Amino acid sequence: MRKKILTYCVIVGLALVCALNYELFVFPNQFAPAGLNGICTMIQHVFGISVGYLSMIINIPLAIAVYLKVSKSLAIRSMVYVLTFSLALVILDHVDLSWLAYDTASSTILGPLVAGIINGSCYSWLLKASAYTGGTDFIAALIHKRRPDQSVLGLIFTLNVAVAVISFFVYGYQMEPVILCILYSFASTTVSQQAVKSGRSATRFEIITDYPEEISNEIITKLHHSATVMPAKGMYSGKPTNLVYCVVNNTQISKLSAIIQRYPKTFAVMDSVSEVMGNFKQLTNKGDYAQEFLDSGDGKAV
Repeated sequence: MRKKILTYCVIVGLALVCALNYELFVFPNQFAPAGLNGICTMIQHVFGISVGYLSMIINIPLAIAVYLKVSKSLAIRSMVYVLTFSLALVILDHVDLSWLAYDTASSTILGPLVAGIINGSCYSWLLKASAYTGGTDFIAALIHKRRPDQSVLGLIFTLNVAVAVISFFVYGYQMEPVILCILYSFASTTVSQQAVKSGRSATRFEIITDYPEEISNEIITKLHHSATVMPAKGMYSGKPTNLVYCVVNNTQISKLSAIIQRYPKTFAVMDSVSEVMGNFKQLTNKGDYAQEFLDSGDGKAV
């Protein structure tokens, strides 16, 4: 229960950061971000209707559809984000943040670049909490549920291109808003993908040794990872040996290398692993099972 409460607090915090991000870096720089919020931003620019209200109007029916057809947990968590984000924007509309906002007067690209970095970072954390930002994420979830074999990348790309093209006409027939939209999208996507990837990437070791028990014990006690030992045979010498297989964090490569070097006639092959998944437990520094920081709900968002 405590973990679930913490997860919702994180979702609310991320929504507040993203709302502040829009007020400080998106709205002052006269460009539309990617996705449905980009369309909402252009409507706000032309008609003066707050993105906060538009976001709620668009996302509530989509959230209901996701709740009924995809995942109740995913829909509820995502709507907590959407409602917090929308209400924060409505409130911030009445707060003068011009003294803190950054516009492109001094540098054209810094505003959208920073906005994209912040959005991408928040999005990666939101995925860890098994939640979405709404909009195109909801649409993608609905399409994937109905057609698992159908790729939604084309739809998302088409929508983002449409936002960039329309922004040319909305912001005074200029190319700069189009370029800023592309820059924002690139920064946001790159940061979120790298953040997710860095959290799942690791290094795999295949260790040939006559000391499998000793090395395995050191891996468990010093690196807090486990290992798999398999019998092997050296084809040159014809003698039996052992293969110790393990996966460690990238920051632990030097520690494991130092362990291997202490044992004679032991060598290893290592290579990068882009993602580690499965039903397993990580160990803490005390050797106990580590608890996940956030509650993953039903895991449908990851």
